[in-house]
Amino acid sequence: MAPQGPSGLAGDTDQAAVAYDRFDYTPYPKSVLRARKRAARLVAEWGLPALADDVALVVSELASNAVLHGALRGRLFRVQLTLTEAVLRIAVSDPKGERLPRTRQPGPDDKFGRGLLIVDALAARWGVRERTIGKDVWAEFDVARGARPRG
Repeated sequence: MAPQGPSGLAGDTDQAAVAYDRFDYTPYPKSVLRARKRAARLVAEWGLPALADDVALVVSELASNAVLHGALRGRLFRVQLTLTEAVLRIAVSDPKGERLPRTRQPGPDDKFGRGLLIVDALAARWGVRERTIGKDVWAEFDVARGARPRG
């Protein structure tokens, strides 16, 4: 069965998805761990085990932001993973479009504020896409040409 999902990615707009996953989560901290574990497992199953830890960390940071800054009562957040032959894309959607993420320089004693700096350091690129309701925060990893899911 062919993977279904979006084919237009910021880093490689003409590539069709070779693997795709989408899952909705309740906006609670325990969902961040679930999203992280699911992403790491899928990326490894898709034949990219070397990226699994970095992808898990990026999913964790983006999902944490969705829970902390993008949650609305009764609304879920979504994590999507899309693999093309050239790009692995993570997109986390939440319902608060008025709260757009931005990097900042936290002080040495700040306990928060480093998540997007981590995303920026690990991913090849990242950004925000505003939606009619909410936003998508995405990050992309470049992968070797010919990446194919196993199985």
